[in-house]
Amino acid sequence: MVRRYPLSGAFPMYAFILHAHTRPEQAEAFERLFRAYVEPSRAEPGCLEYHMLRDAQDPTLFIFYEVWASREALAEHTALPHMREFHERRMDYLRRDFEIREVEVLGPAG
Repeated sequence: MVRRYPLSGAFPMYAFILHAHTRPEQAEAFERLFRAYVEPSRAEPGCLEYHMLRDAQDPTLFIFYEVWASREALAEHTALPHMREFHERRMDYLRRDFEIREVEVLGPAG
């Protein structure tokens, strides 16, 4: 499904790339946990894009590319019980905390 949305600036989209450097012994558990979150996250009303990637050279590095309708939509996502629980326990899985870089969407997908 191709989602259509205006170019950046037309409304307050919020997009970011997140790097999650997992502990080697937790990489598979992290992947299983987050694979279960992908489709429900994509189904949220404010989610425009949600991609979970695994680095081909470093299997402990997971990269998320997310586009939300607004910062408020992302805040609603992060306030969900399963996301709050994960954020409280994230360092059980991670070597270091998330690296998050906000990005500007320059054009529509496709």
